[in-house]
Amino acid sequence: PILCFYGPPGVGKTSLGKSIARAVDRKFERFSLGGIHDEAEIRGHRRTYIGALPGRILRAMKKAGKGNPVMMLDEIDKVGSDFRGDPTSALLEVLDPEQNDTFTDNYLELEYDLSKVMFIATANSLDNIAPPLRDRMEIIYISGYTLEEKVEIAKKYLIPKQIEENGLTKKQIKISKGAIEKVIDEYTRESGVRNLERQIGSICRNVAARIAGGDIENMSIGISEVSEILGKRKFFSDVAERTTVPGVATGLAWTPYGGDILFIEASVSRGTGKLHITGQLGEVMKESAMLAISYLRARYNELNIPEEAFKYWDLHIHVPQGAVPKDGPSAGVALLSAVASIFTQRKVKSTIAMTGEITLRGLVLPVGGIKEKVLAAKRAGIQKVFLPGKNEKDVDEIEKDVIGNLKIEYLERMDPIISLLLEDKPVNNPAKFFEVPESHKKQVQSNSIKDSQEEMAIMK
Repeated sequence: PILCFYGPPGVGKTSLGKSIARAVDRKFERFSLGGIHDEAEIRGHRRTYIGALPGRILRAMKKAGKGNPVMMLDEIDKVGSDFRGDPTSALLEVLDPEQNDTFTDNYLELEYDLSKVMFIATANSLDNIAPPLRDRMEIIYISGYTLEEKVEIAKKYLIPKQIEENGLTKKQIKISKGAIEKVIDEYTRESGVRNLERQIGSICRNVAARIAGGDIENMSIGISEVSEILGKRKFFSDVAERTTVPGVATGLAWTPYGGDILFIEASVSRGTGKLHITGQLGEVMKESAMLAISYLRARYNELNIPEEAFKYWDLHIHVPQGAVPKDGPSAGVALLSAVASIFTQRKVKSTIAMTGEITLRGLVLPVGGIKEKVLAAKRAGIQKVFLPGKNEKDVDEIEKDVIGNLKIEYLERMDPIISLLLEDKPVNNPAKFFEVPESHKKQVQSNSIKDSQEEMAIMK
């Protein structure tokens, strides 16, 4: 089979390919497809051209010196195409077991048998891989690491590697488990371990400089020494602080670099019932916001929301980190919670996070990236996560020790969301909060009459 490892950066996809080659006792060859635009990079150039070369596949075979190496095609999702051809189309023949025994390189002008080669591709996202190419590969998802896994990787591999690279010995530096956990929690925010390795390298270099200067002979790194060497913490868990007012909900998002928490903020101001959406949201997220408002409008009596809230107040929905484009249906439950919170004046519980797609019929539909989202919630200090009921099978695949003390509840419909996710007591009385003077009501009504008359005049 043709394997494709996909997952966030730094989780060891390339290292896993090397381990497979060692395990099956075959030569390992790797080349990156990132940024390739020319089909000749795969099929080779015709010999009539000056400086013609065989394609990368045959050059790797020549370098291996064997007919059955393990060949890794790195970053297959970053292949481009332009007027020089489409390398993705050339890879269709290479990665098809039914065709690659007669692969033809333009330089060689002979058929070459690639059927004995074990191809392993790597990618950060499947969205950029053409469907015919994806169909030829067996997709294996490599998920991000938990805190416990990162600690073990650091102890067994990263720390010994950095000690050796920085000219130290194991007697000269010792890093405690508490120090490693502090570095992971306060100085890195990633699915893999690349930034963790950089921070450990910074600690080792600092100790090496002190030893070289004659200040110390050896050093034990504890929790207090980490702050002294790496400076102030770079990442904070601000979930509890940001949900102290009505209108703020904590959602869970999937990115090519792992899971992350997403804050949905809603506020109201006197107006004419308009909706403003900011934060560089895509069309799908905007539609989810409209669905949430329609759902609440249809049930305003049950939820104790004054009718005036929809007529005489403008609603503004914002998702922070405005420079980052955001889209997808999985923020539906969080959007509904934020909008319901501002209209009912009941705060969203500070220790919960949520994900799920909503529908106009009141259903909560399943979404993807559950493991990454659960890990992101645990990293952020969330105590309870609400997921769609049909995603229970995805949670069963996550190891119990990974979930730890994190509580998971499932939602089938939108009806119980308000009682489950919001505090029982409102901060303000909604009837009083959304009360507007008669002058404002008359102004809104007169403006709407003028607008309708203008529309009629245009139609005539």
